[in-house]
Amino acid sequence: MNRIIALIVAIVIVLFIGSSMIFTVDERHAGIVSSHGDSNAQLDGPGLHFKLPIPFQTLTLIDTRTLTIDEAGADRFATSDKSEVLVNTVIKYRVADPLKLFESNEKNTQTAEERIVALARSALTSGFARRTLTDALGNQQTLAADAQKSVESAAAAFGVQLVDLQMTRIDFPSAVADSVYKRMIAERQQAAANERAKGTAEADKIKADAEREQQQILADAYSQAQSIKGEGDSKSAAIAADAYGRDPQFYQFYKSLEAYKKTFKPGDVIVVDPSSEFFRFMRGPNGGSADTSAPAATLKR
Repeated sequence: MNRIIALIVAIVIVLFIGSSMIFTVDERHAGIVSSHGDSNAQLDGPGLHFKLPIPFQTLTLIDTRTLTIDEAGADRFATSDKSEVLVNTVIKYRVADPLKLFESNEKNTQTAEERIVALARSALTSGFARRTLTDALGNQQTLAADAQKSVESAAAAFGVQLVDLQMTRIDFPSAVADSVYKRMIAERQQAAANERAKGTAEADKIKADAEREQQQILADAYSQAQSIKGEGDSKSAAIAADAYGRDPQFYQFYKSLEAYKKTFKPGDVIVVDPSSEFFRFMRGPNGGSADTSAPAATLKR
């Protein structure tokens, strides 16, 4: 009976030792086999593996999937103009080098998460401190990208790859929300007033340039008109002189008719001396000599 019990105990011990020597690693994890006091840890990928029983060797499983850190609470940050904001962040990361993570004494992804969160808070604190509230709100993506770069370099030192860092929400503490909104409205109104002033100044400049161009165009047009008129008068005088030279008698007759046309108006009564040189072409087409014995004539048109 004692021999049976001893055999059963021996079998149990062998099975226990055997089970502690055989282990499997799935595709979601990496296995780190380490010896007590030995710094040369062994990395095992997915599959069936063997190790020495505890306490000779210890197995540590590290999750290598892309993990998400989405804390329920919001972190408080202060901007350069002393405004406080509440920020919710989402961080995605994965263990790129399990051995480096293990050797950095992190041991597991939970400890790594705490360190990543601390690095992200430090980076965002520095980023908000360098910006005013307006600048921070208007450049959220730039602020998050700068923080991600800062965390990436620090996280790579302990084997973690930062996949993404985003600020999902920025809010204000209830105690200062009203004053912040009023200040933002005032800043937007000031910016709008500045834009309107710039637009008015630009419009005045365009109007002044247009008026100056108009005056220049009118002056050029008047100068050209006078030049053309002078050329026309010159040609007219030349034509008249040529016509006068060809038939002086006809030219005098034509000019007299124009003078009559300008002098006599409809309904006018004019008392004239028929011997006047002005009316000589009324006595005949050749401008015959005046009869001095004739009485004064009354013309009515």
